[in-house]
Amino acid sequence: MVTIDGSQGEGGGQILRSTLALSLVTRRPVRIENIRAGRPKPGLMRQHLTAVQAAARIGSAEVTGAEIGSKALTFVPQTVTPGRYTFSVGTAGSATLVLQTVLPALMIADGPSQLTLEGGTHNQWAPTFEFLKHAYLPIVSRMGPKVTAALERHGFHPAGGGRFQVEIEPVPRLKPLDLLERGELKNRSASAVVANLPGHIGDREVTTILDRLNWPPTNSLVEVVPAHGPGNVVFATLEYEHVTEVFTGFGRVGASAEHVANEVVRDVRNYLRSETPVGHYLADQILLPQGLCAYQSRLDGEPGRSSFATGPLTRHGITHIEILRKLLDLQITVEDRPDRALHVVTVGP
Repeated sequence: MVTIDGSQGEGGGQILRSTLALSLVTRRPVRIENIRAGRPKPGLMRQHLTAVQAAARIGSAEVTGAEIGSKALTFVPQTVTPGRYTFSVGTAGSATLVLQTVLPALMIADGPSQLTLEGGTHNQWAPTFEFLKHAYLPIVSRMGPKVTAALERHGFHPAGGGRFQVEIEPVPRLKPLDLLERGELKNRSASAVVANLPGHIGDREVTTILDRLNWPPTNSLVEVVPAHGPGNVVFATLEYEHVTEVFTGFGRVGASAEHVANEVVRDVRNYLRSETPVGHYLADQILLPQGLCAYQSRLDGEPGRSSFATGPLTRHGITHIEILRKLLDLQITVEDRPDRALHVVTVGP
């Protein structure tokens, strides 16, 4: 049994989710200690417990320590079973993060799966549904599996109540993928979603983004949607030939629509000034599928190195690399290219 220290690096829920995902893939039993030790409220919270329960269900795993507040967990997986599943967080905790836990195993399973996930879909501390659909899943699909997502209902903090479905057509082996250049710019757009709040909030956000970035108004959208509680989120999306990046701002009490939009504008400008195709949030996400590809390649005795270019790695990214090295025994290198202000991350067997 491999023991993982949940206090290492960023000390948050990503260590738990990635460890469970890799345990399912490798069928290696794991023990996670000091769970979320780096957070103000350590231990398992509702969304983390849902991720544990989801992983246990698809992997027929034996689990100890699966309860709210638990700081230690053992997880012994058996066989991954694809199929139809519904996983509900029950709070505004992120349902997209629950998906992260089970998707790697299901996208190389021996049959298709359909997942229904309920909870938070637009949470300030997690990937939004739009980031998942437009930035992350297209990269996963380029590695072989076909993964699509459809949003049924928005779920904002603190009310939650969101719901989306994911269809997974797996492949037995992932293909290596290099993301070193953005390629040609194909589209750029600004959009906002408003629930149980005045619609003019979204109008002002989108107008601010278009004006500040000097983008044409042809690709803009404001949606007023039903939800269990109030919420507001605004996006700027850059679609390139090889990668799509989604920049997100969340409306909140005390922040004007213009202030929220300007936060998005700042992030877009920082990305445009850099030469990196992969933003820091997307870099955190693609490490695991690239690691899984390298792991499969080593088992098959075939080359399977992937790489991507990004900016300085976040604490999440650095921690992710350490977990991949420990659980999959991979060679992961980070090459600093100061002349171009980027880092090239290579993941190989």
